[in-house]
Amino acid sequence: MAHQTGIRVIAQNRKAFHDYFVEEKYECGIALFGTEVKSIRQGRVNLKEGWAQIRHGEVWVEGMHISPYEQGNQFNRDPLRSKKLLLHRSEIRKLNAEVDRQGYTLIPLEVYLKEGRVKLQLGLCKGKQAHDKRDAMAKRDSDREIRRALRDRQK
Repeated sequence: MAHQTGIRVIAQNRKAFHDYFVEEKYECGIALFGTEVKSIRQGRVNLKEGWAQIRHGEVWVEGMHISPYEQGNQFNRDPLRSKKLLLHRSEIRKLNAEVDRQGYTLIPLEVYLKEGRVKLQLGLCKGKQAHDKRDAMAKRDSDREIRRALRDRQK
């Protein structure tokens, strides 16, 4: 099989950007089984309800749904099982210190293939209040209006 180059985005967690302020982003690998990798390559992964936690010095992603591979038969795993994230020990220590601070959580933002390997972008996030969400929607609407006006003016 030919070696793949570049990045191919498989799934994004758009809800995370609506519900959280993303302070930092980390790229990490995921410990997966073969049928899970095949299912991810088909795009059958959902990050919407996912979060990550640190247990015993390891980072685990919870609630990330990987649909069973159709030809996987008895080799398929539980779609919602905990999956270990592969990070350097220093990064895990830094994340643990940040998460211990009030209001921070780890949210999976994106799953992608990088040079043929499955990677997950993990965000260190702080929850948004209702008024923050309204401000973000108002800013997005005003930016859209400005772009529309500029486009109409150029015609």
